[in-house]
Amino acid sequence: MPFSAVLPILAAAALVPATLAAFRPVPGRRDWVFWSSIGVAAAGPALLALVLGDHGWRTGFAYALWVSIAATAAAFAALAAWDRAAARLAPLLLPYLLVLAVLALAWGHAPEQPLRAATSTWLWVHIAVAVATYALIGIAGVAALAVALQESALRWKRPTFLTRRLPAVAEGDRIAFGALAAATFVLGCGLVSGFVLDSLTLGRWIRLDHKTVLSIAAFLVLAVLLFAHARWGTRGRRGARLALVAWLLLTLGYPGVKFVTDVVLARVAA
Repeated sequence: MPFSAVLPILAAAALVPATLAAFRPVPGRRDWVFWSSIGVAAAGPALLALVLGDHGWRTGFAYALWVSIAATAAAFAALAAWDRAAARLAPLLLPYLLVLAVLALAWGHAPEQPLRAATSTWLWVHIAVAVATYALIGIAGVAALAVALQESALRWKRPTFLTRRLPAVAEGDRIAFGALAAATFVLGCGLVSGFVLDSLTLGRWIRLDHKTVLSIAAFLVLAVLLFAHARWGTRGRRGARLALVAWLLLTLGYPGVKFVTDVVLARVAA
């Protein structure tokens, strides 16, 4: 087996120790096992993305997933260092990243659409902002899911093996809305950088393709959710649903569009 085929397997395997560590008897413990496993989980996909992108940015579905995994793991590590309760999201976040890695492995040989835009500073800024947004909204979506699971367990008075390891409802709400606020700001910057990039490359300020429409829709959902949270204290299951809607819209807009163009349409054309 060529070394280029082994690298993605090693990158996916790098997520396994952190996933297993997330289910240790003491939940949310930030010790050397936690930090070393999270470091490996972030470094594996990041190194693979650097190797694959050695000759420039790639537009494939699998590459988008690897970059998203690395960025989300790094953002989670930073958040866990800042907020002790955030470390308790690991039982949901790490399996989610492992599933993304399996999808990246499955579609690693899918054809890629060429990068049509010329590489420029604005392009790299736009890419960095898009990746950061998806990482933040992924963490917010996981925190929102944790809130929904905890509220369900409290309602039925049936805590589970999983909910005992997740943050409390108030902690999950705080983490989710903090990540959503950061994602809204970064996404707004991403929309502006995208408009500037379109102006420089296409001569017009906005291109209403699927990605742009879904990104604008996600921004509006996030803005409404944050306003409702500030005005009426919207939280809990209702806030979780809106956060998951925003995550779904960005998923459709970022890796979703790449999956359709590089996998589905490529197979239809073949």
